[in-house]
Amino acid sequence: MDLVERFIEYVKYDTQSKPESTTYPSTDKQWILARKLLKDLNDMGVKSTIDEYGYVIGTILGNTLKKIPKIAFIAHYDTSPDASGENINPRIIRDYDGQKIILNPEKSLTIDPLVFKSLSRNIGHDLIVTDGSTLLGADDKAGVAEIMTIVEYITQNPAYPHGDIVIVFTPDEEVGDGTKYLDIAKINADFGYTLDGSCAGEIAFENFNAASVKVIIKGQTVHPGSAKGTMINSISVAYEFDQLLPKLMRPEATEKYEGFNHLHRIEGACEKTMMAYLIRNHDKIIFERQKQDFQNACDFINKKYGYTACEITIEDSYYNMRDKLIKSMYIVDIAKAAIIESGLDPIIEPIRGGTDGARLTYLGLPCPNLGTGGYNYHGPFEYADIYEMMQCVEIVKKIISKVAKL
Repeated sequence: MDLVERFIEYVKYDTQSKPESTTYPSTDKQWILARKLLKDLNDMGVKSTIDEYGYVIGTILGNTLKKIPKIAFIAHYDTSPDASGENINPRIIRDYDGQKIILNPEKSLTIDPLVFKSLSRNIGHDLIVTDGSTLLGADDKAGVAEIMTIVEYITQNPAYPHGDIVIVFTPDEEVGDGTKYLDIAKINADFGYTLDGSCAGEIAFENFNAASVKVIIKGQTVHPGSAKGTMINSISVAYEFDQLLPKLMRPEATEKYEGFNHLHRIEGACEKTMMAYLIRNHDKIIFERQKQDFQNACDFINKKYGYTACEITIEDSYYNMRDKLIKSMYIVDIAKAAIIESGLDPIIEPIRGGTDGARLTYLGLPCPNLGTGGYNYHGPFEYADIYEMMQCVEIVKKIISKVAKL
């Protein structure tokens, strides 16, 4: 099976993760693809296991007596809860001409190059898109398919020199729990790479410090006909709370190294409203200041209304891997050299998000992130560039070869 066939097969599995689920993985449907990946690895002769948490781990033993560092390649098989992952209908656009891509003519839904500037990179390439009703799932099934393609190449080419290689597929990365129960000792590698980025040639070793915030607003409900001076509508107070946060620190107003507070979910009625936020910043000092902003807003609300109208819970999710990787930059240098040998200029930009690699790095497995050829993640405008996906496979092959020569 070639790369494209494998990718299209995998994206048709609905593997959306679910925030605030009490199970792990957070959805039962993730198990279906996890077991499929286990079977695919075993069918290719790679001794693999799946544990009670859905982690699929396989090891390809080295074929040389030379002592070579053991590398891990990691990707997550869940997809984002931000858009539907059910009944994904991918299609291929051949030789993209640089014009608008019509996804759904009935809804006038298009991928417009005037809006999505990344399309200028993809002219002349074959692209895989959605039908406009779902996400595509290239985040991160492009990474999964590329790793599987590399595994197939290695197993079919026994003369290709390499050391021990560990393959890891994880659930629930999209809800911040991708490595929550992962036993790092089972990987037992010297370093690794997550394949969970965007364009081919991307190498990232900086990511956000991240925290999640749950805000509960409790109102005072009475009949609206006699509410004057008595009712406290929790929805209105929730809106007031949000307005107390810095307005220029919202995702739509930030880029590059600028952090943000993202209100991504709100549910409420007059009596009680829940808001869920994400806090993100590359700078640890500003990150801590953002968390204090939430506490200050909560304290203000409680003082104003004279009772505990606001309760917040702040939990750190992961930290900037750069603080740890700075001591192991040779791993990044290997990837840069592989990218250059593949005819590309390395693209080094901070990740405006996080990956399993961030937590793995803090667990002791240095793990920068590589591009996969996917774009516009988490929604119907998502697409994958077939040519770039193939380039990503070649980059990883070159990384393996370079490590074998160390």
